Amino acid sequence: MAVGIVPTSENSAKYNGRITWFVVLSSMVAATGGIIFGYDIGISGGVISMEPFLKKFFPDVYNKMKQVSKISNYCIFDSQLLTSFTSSLYIAGLIASFFASPITRTFGRRPSILIGGIAFLIGSALGGAATNIYMLLLGRVLLGVGVGFANQAVPLYLSEMAPPKYRGSFNIAFQLCVGIGVLSASLLNYGVEKIKGGWGWRISLAMAAAPASFLTVGALFLPETANSLIQHGKDHQKAKQILQRVRGTLDVQTELDDLIKASDKSKTVKHPFKQIIKRKYRPQLVMSIAIPFFQQVTGINVISFYAPILFQTIGLGASASLLSAVVTGVVGTSATFLALLIVDKVGRRAMFSSGGITMFISQMLIGGIMAAKLGDQGALSKGYGLLVLILICIYVAGFSLSWGPLGWLVPSEIFPLEIRSAAQSITVAVGLIFTFIIAQTFLVMLCHLKSGIFFFFGGWVAIMTAFVYLLLPETRNLPIENMEKIWRDHWFWNRFICDEQDYEKGET
Repeated sequence: MAVGIVPTSENSAKYNGRITWFVVLSSMVAATGGIIFGYDIGISGGVISMEPFLKKFFPDVYNKMKQVSKISNYCIFDSQLLTSFTSSLYIAGLIASFFASPITRTFGRRPSILIGGIAFLIGSALGGAATNIYMLLLGRVLLGVGVGFANQAVPLYLSEMAPPKYRGSFNIAFQLCVGIGVLSASLLNYGVEKIKGGWGWRISLAMAAAPASFLTVGALFLPETANSLIQHGKDHQKAKQILQRVRGTLDVQTELDDLIKASDKSKTVKHPFKQIIKRKYRPQLVMSIAIPFFQQVTGINVISFYAPILFQTIGLGASASLLSAVVTGVVGTSATFLALLIVDKVGRRAMFSSGGITMFISQMLIGGIMAAKLGDQGALSKGYGLLVLILICIYVAGFSLSWGPLGWLVPSEIFPLEIRSAAQSITVAVGLIFTFIIAQTFLVMLCHLKSGIFFFFGGWVAIMTAFVYLLLPETRNLPIENMEKIWRDHWFWNRFICDEQDYEKGET
């Protein structure tokens, strides 16, 4: 038997429906999880560049800043305790994602979103009120729990709620919200850094409670997806009513039939983590690992986590570094919004390729300029500093048009229902593992590789661009429950599908 479901008619790829206010509002609430995720990413890099914050929690780093003439530009912020502040969120998110998977599968997408919102609220309160390093790290761990649950459930929720024709745009709303969160954090950091008394960092950490409150309260009123309702019970009439509301039409029987067939198949799978390692799911397993891995080794977290530190490395002051992080945040958010508009017209593969080429060229140029013009002490000239900032903005734009949104979109739309929760859990876990590794090691890598850090990540960008070109089929406009077709028709992956079919026929 092939992966997923086999369409029963040619009309199965042409479901009726339109974009309704009901589905837009529901998706906006769910996508708020992306704002919190982006805010947590952006806020950490800003506060760890603030002297009062460093003096209180990381005095060793603060003292090294005051000895700048004796220490390499690239090594000032090299501290494992400091990177633990950033990376603890992601290791906690990794562990939480494994608990989130069975909850999402058993109880639905909405409960996982609600748990994520509550964890975000508690974590932001602890961070803002922290009086010692233990409170600070515990707050980050709870934020990580929120990330693990939200990132597990929100992309699935958006893909299942969206009409197939517009699924890319709806799912990219999550990445757009991530960008909005990063930008909001950068703006807030820039503003509170100027507060006299040095307590502005408390505002930065505590304000994560604002979007967390919206997500938590909103989750109480979110409708469950039709996919999840069918998967968890036999009340097909309720699922049909949800479909009619989100599609804005009474004629949803074709889509409902496909969902029921996919659910019937999924219920035969008792252990999805055992199922996903079977040969017939090899394409999905590879993508669930490769895409989040590649998304992290683009080097984007060098910018997202440590933009202010990176800009200080090239010689900008604290305030100018925070302002530069705001500029890159504006560029990233704008490019993500453009991606939302074009993804279902241009297609995933074209966006992956163009974004990869853009990122590769800009990273090579940044590395070259820093290697030639920035030594261990001193700073880049104003002209070269501005050029590096422009190139970083070009790089961020390339990422935000490709691996940023598509790294979340493509995994959430390619998994058949019977392994969807497990596969999404793997995707989230792999992403968080390598987010943690990069967050924990980047400052050490910057100290030792210096400008070569950009050549390192640029090499990975070249590899991942070739990977997508050769091995990732186009998923644009294909209904999520009919996704098996792309693997069966692919020049490389079809051998796994066909071999499995032949094996199952032999058994019967």
